[in-house]
Amino acid sequence: MAAPRAFLHLGSREWNGRARGIQSMSEWVTPDSNREKKRTLLQFLSDHFQDIQTLREYWLQKQIAKVNWVNRPFTRIQEKYGPYVTGALFILKQGGAVKFQDKEWIRQNDRGRFLAELQQFQKVPVEAVDASGCAINYQGLSSLLPLKELRSLSLQRCPNLDDWCLGRLYPLAGSLQELSLAGCPRISERGLACLHHLQNLRRLDISDLPAVSHPGLTQILVEEMLPHCEVLGAQSLKPEPDEQLLDTSSPLSP
Repeated sequence: MAAPRAFLHLGSREWNGRARGIQSMSEWVTPDSNREKKRTLLQFLSDHFQDIQTLREYWLQKQIAKVNWVNRPFTRIQEKYGPYVTGALFILKQGGAVKFQDKEWIRQNDRGRFLAELQQFQKVPVEAVDASGCAINYQGLSSLLPLKELRSLSLQRCPNLDDWCLGRLYPLAGSLQELSLAGCPRISERGLACLHHLQNLRRLDISDLPAVSHPGLTQILVEEMLPHCEVLGAQSLKPEPDEQLLDTSSPLSP
């Protein structure tokens, strides 16, 4: 028992010296130490992955709930003030702008209060809506579809607008003449095919749609589908390299 007692009564200086010796020896064992570090990191990620995944799902659910809240139906307001005031209020609360027939554009003010101003337009149709960049989704379109006299609708850069949303626009076919979908990241060729109902369109902007895989071909098909409509989109794109080569080196080129 003498040896353990001697070990327990080691002085601080001697113990610190031995500890430094052990530390210096560990520096030579780099493969094992690296493996230990890797195990530690993997164990940490394994232990906390579930927490990170849960936190991510929680954040996504919060975002979805927020979008659904701003797109909720204004049932009581529609019952009291009618579809024109309801549609205008819905757009203004999202930061957009509306134009009543023969009136000036109305945009969001500093206080964010519009109802008192809109009450005088209960029987005045809404003829134009600028919802650029708004969080409108499939549910929120319900506030715009009753605007039967709507002539111009800008939905450009709306992040939640998808192909299913375009399939809901057919109730506006009788009046809608201008439609902008430029910069909407979730709209593809399938959604654009749903616009065949809008035969009164005179101007359609489908530029900068990243989900459209063949912009040039898609524009041609949309122009055939809507023969009386000016379609803006792929004509602003640069020609393909093969086309450039053909233009500059072909013996048939003028």
